[in-house]
Amino acid sequence: MKRGRVVFSAVILLCFLSSMALANGLNLNSIGTRALAMGGAFVGLADDFSAIYWNPAGIAHFKQKHFGFYATDIIPSSTYKLEPGIPGIGTFRLVKADTVSKHYLSGLAAYYFPVSEKVVAGIGVYVPSGLGASWDGTDFAAIANNNPSLDWRSKIGLITISPALAFKINDNIFVGATLNINYGKFDIAMHGGATDAPLPVVDLGQYEESMTGWGYGATLGVLVKPTDKLSIGATFRTASTVKFEGDASLTGMSDLGLALGTSLNQTSNLNREVTWPMWFAAGVSFKPIEELTLTGDVQWTQWSVIDTLETNYLDPDWKNMMGASGDDKRPMNWEDALQIRFGAEYRIKNFAFRGGYYIDPSPAPAQTMNVLLPNYDFNVITVGFGYALDGIQFDFGLEYLMGKERSVPFTVVTIATPPNFEIQMPSGYETAMPGTYTMKIIVPTLSVSYRF
Repeated sequence: MKRGRVVFSAVILLCFLSSMALANGLNLNSIGTRALAMGGAFVGLADDFSAIYWNPAGIAHFKQKHFGFYATDIIPSSTYKLEPGIPGIGTFRLVKADTVSKHYLSGLAAYYFPVSEKVVAGIGVYVPSGLGASWDGTDFAAIANNNPSLDWRSKIGLITISPALAFKINDNIFVGATLNINYGKFDIAMHGGATDAPLPVVDLGQYEESMTGWGYGATLGVLVKPTDKLSIGATFRTASTVKFEGDASLTGMSDLGLALGTSLNQTSNLNREVTWPMWFAAGVSFKPIEELTLTGDVQWTQWSVIDTLETNYLDPDWKNMMGASGDDKRPMNWEDALQIRFGAEYRIKNFAFRGGYYIDPSPAPAQTMNVLLPNYDFNVITVGFGYALDGIQFDFGLEYLMGKERSVPFTVVTIATPPNFEIQMPSGYETAMPGTYTMKIIVPTLSVSYRF
């Protein structure tokens, strides 16, 4: 059976590698247990320790020292199918895979202290972005030169350290700001593909890449309270360019060197700059009665800054090979996205019951879809409860993200007599991985905070 160029070429290798830097395409937008349980509609409220993420102006409310810790477990579940229809034979299963069960832990820790009656300082450490996937290599053997032992995995994260300062202008207006020091890290492993003519056909074996980098930005917030029942907020987070450095390896580079009559290094250092985009949000909080709080947000992310990514390979042979094929430049063509969020909280004495809903559209087109960083349109339901006692607050929340099924189209071309065939992609989809994708994510979370 002849395998399609889209699945096995070195072009696909670089398409995967570049896209992996964009973990922020699956933002962890519900930071903090209470905020998560209220659908992440928290910009207009921002009155607990997660305010450093949602709206730093809310920090100015704190009249006591305040510490909070939040932990969450992100549990994704994905499926991928590549089952082409072969003329004269029927459906031919190449891949039918489910992700290996994995737990991706993240969280937030923050501490605040009043400097004066009108000034509050603080610092927080949290994970705004992070996700990954792990697949059984046996399921992908048919598109990996029949090698079931290869790793197919990704793990991406961004950690932010934010010193903060907030000011009470008067009883109705509050402002705040943070400096965001961002540390990014990701690791991936997958089949490296195979070379295409005019090069000798060589299976490139296992590909692995590990990179880390730093970037900087800021968050600005304002909170206006016209009455005790109404609060309106807005938050602006600047873009942050993370300069990644690391190394890549291909186990098949030695074989390629032998085929070409030269010596090629199996590893190369590399660097890549990736911009986490600008974020703007506006929200409102309203208390129709004392026990009930209703919230609503609109949150906009400028994903269109992710247009083309460039990878700089430092090894001269890698650089020449990737540059000659154009694989050092990755078109992404992401689009800006708008999230709409709603939340509610009802308090009965020391207990609080919460719920929420939001819509999270994918910024990535199907033209760049792949198994290590798939993107989906999500409908999200959240629930939770809390208990307060003598300055201590305990909270539990659960988020359930339902991804809309996505498909990357392809065409099957029969070569000679079946089952010899080739998978071809329509124009504009050359960098995608063909097939059908589904995803669901469960996110349980716990937090504890203390005012003293």
